[in-house]
Amino acid sequence: MLLFLVGCKETVQESTKQRSAYFWSTTFELDSTQLDFIRSHEVSRLYLRYFDVVVDDADRLMPNASVRFVSAQPEGVEIVPTVFIVNDCLMKDVSRLDSLLLRRILQMSETHDVMGVREIQIDCDWTGRTRTAYFDMLSRLRTAAHEKGITLSATIRLHQLSQSPPPVDKGVLMMYNTGDVRDLSHNPILDMEAAGPYLKHLRQYNLPLSTAYPIFSWDLLFRGSRFVGILHSDDEWPILPGDTIVHRDVDIETVLTAKDAVSAHQPSANNEIILFDISKNNMSNINNKRYEEIYSH
Repeated sequence: MLLFLVGCKETVQESTKQRSAYFWSTTFELDSTQLDFIRSHEVSRLYLRYFDVVVDDADRLMPNASVRFVSAQPEGVEIVPTVFIVNDCLMKDVSRLDSLLLRRILQMSETHDVMGVREIQIDCDWTGRTRTAYFDMLSRLRTAAHEKGITLSATIRLHQLSQSPPPVDKGVLMMYNTGDVRDLSHNPILDMEAAGPYLKHLRQYNLPLSTAYPIFSWDLLFRGSRFVGILHSDDEWPILPGDTIVHRDVDIETVLTAKDAVSAHQPSANNEIILFDISKNNMSNINNKRYEEIYSH
């Protein structure tokens, strides 16, 4: 098989590229618009956030905000269970975290009839201080997952590209959250001026990559010059007289520019395009026809 692959062309035809999307919400419920999006754009893989891992008040690692399943797994669509680990967790004892993660993921998948799990993904904004604990945990998790016939992937933030890759089978490059939400002179969702310098590390990055691109927007609440938070619902933060709400989104041209920039450094990183994310409030951010441009550009 290896000899056969060596003789193949590296170019991947657009029709064979993987079309994927994230679903990042506490309730997995697909309405007709989302189902039509999945069908019309031939999305065959959903990265579904299962739960977060946080440190509770008793200083223990605990699952939090577990997804509630309302919709069934769409026919013909692979689901990749995804877990977000808060970086502070890695400063605690994580010697059993890998086994707890795998067990909970498999239990949730079985309970909610998520069939054919072939990959699980871990999302964490690890730092130099937590790198060793995180990588050791991933290595153990990867070994245990492989015993179940499951591969392991991890998200890769732009600032992590300059460091050695985590011990996983695949990475997902996050081409979003590139700036400071407090800086009104730049777009914090995707600013190519900020993202560009990191991409030079792609050429030597020793891990197969897919790439995720943003289709979401933010409403940022400021009180005077002070950033208060991101508004996710009307009642999450009290809006006081004199407060300012700044809307941030990303235009299609910026996403396509980002995609070209990634291809210039590592074309294979665009063999799988993942949109973040297809939660209900994001479906109207870009005209439906323009989503196709991201996948096929």
